[in-house]
Amino acid sequence: MSSARWRSDSRSRRGLIEKIRAQVTVLLVEHDMDAVFRLADRISVLVSGRLIATGAPQAIRADPAVRKAYLGEELAA
Repeated sequence: MSSARWRSDSRSRRGLIEKIRAQVTVLLVEHDMDAVFRLADRISVLVSGRLIATGAPQAIRADPAVRKAYLGEELAA
């Protein structure tokens, strides 16, 4: 699948999730963190099968362990 097609399909899936999330519970397994932060009310983050954080998107975005594992930011010493 071409990169442009994948992005188009991804936007389509996000649109569908945005439409149905008010009516049903959605379990989203996703590595596109922009999509996760945009769609989720509550996020649980796993690293190597181990839960490292759970909470609201704002709390997850600020969590040092999550930032290091998924957002690629080094923790200050």
